[in-house]
Amino acid sequence: MKIRAAVLKHSPAKAPFAKSRPLVIDEVELDDPGPEEVLVKIGAAGLCHSDLSVINGHRPRPTPMVLGHEAAGTVAKVGSNIRDLKEGDIVVMAFQPSCGCCLPCAEGRAALCIPGAEANGKGVLMSGQIRIHDCDDHHDIYHHCGVSGYAEYAVISRHSIIRVEPGIPFAELALFGCAVQTGVGAVMNTCKVQAGQSVAIVGLGGVGLAALLGAVASGAIPIVAIDLSEEKLKVARELGATYTFLASDPDVVQKVRDVTGGGVDHAVELAGAVAAFETAYKVTRRGGQTVTAGLASPTSAFPIPAVNLVADERTVRGSYMGSCVPQRDIPRFISLYRAGKLPVDKLLTGVLTLDQINEGFDLLDQGKAIRQVVVFD
Repeated sequence: MKIRAAVLKHSPAKAPFAKSRPLVIDEVELDDPGPEEVLVKIGAAGLCHSDLSVINGHRPRPTPMVLGHEAAGTVAKVGSNIRDLKEGDIVVMAFQPSCGCCLPCAEGRAALCIPGAEANGKGVLMSGQIRIHDCDDHHDIYHHCGVSGYAEYAVISRHSIIRVEPGIPFAELALFGCAVQTGVGAVMNTCKVQAGQSVAIVGLGGVGLAALLGAVASGAIPIVAIDLSEEKLKVARELGATYTFLASDPDVVQKVRDVTGGGVDHAVELAGAVAAFETAYKVTRRGGQTVTAGLASPTSAFPIPAVNLVADERTVRGSYMGSCVPQRDIPRFISLYRAGKLPVDKLLTGVLTLDQINEGFDLLDQGKAIRQVVVFD
């Protein structure tokens, strides 16, 4: 079938993207789903820094590629071997497919699925196939994170799909595929924050503010929010932050230590920048835990003072996809949302058409948006 999609022709691309137009809205050919695949009519897809980092070249991926890894939609057709999904089901996509059979999957660490990571790196589905093609020369167009949600329809591996109950607008539902999984999961799964523990969130994009919501839902107190933007700090206060500080303040570390009695139990870095991780590390108390879930440039490095790590019994951890098991955690987070304990809808700052996507990425690149979504009819 022929569909409209936003195709990244080349990377890296330079901002402003409204001028360079790295994402070309094009008609492409989409194959039928294979035996273990599903055709999904995309309802909405979010704009995330992980997509931006492919556009600007910070995370090299093969091109041409249809981006969009945070999406929700409706099942339009299922492959011949699929029995647990049917046409009309509402689904959310996980940007890391999990095979269920490799060692990490067997250990309950679906985010670290080995075949899933290999497929994502190659720009193919779990089957090893590519289902998107150029209409003119029939050359392959790669998949992004097994989703490629910036399109009217997508063929997606069953290993990337979570069926959910209907009733939530797609613009909000899409956020559970990345922002909520990564942010809330980093707090609840990776950090395992307990009620009464103190938390600092460094970096207040869509994922960072989702992490803040997760800290509130976990009963953390106090909650410290740190960012370069006064506007985002204001949003953080509205969402439940106890204290907010500008990251550019040269005294920010001492101020956080002062209001928390020596530092926080858990500091979560979600900006994807070494400076942010350094701040998160410095505001963590003795015996505390520093977690990074922001994807920094592959060339970035952070030196950890070894004596401090040992003498203070500090823990430093990475968190990918919020250490989530999507089939378990996405429904769990949706239940918290329905109960009013995880107001994900407050993260939305813009609804776009597919044709406005380059302008949307300019806003994201400039730090002027929290979470924007492309919504399809």
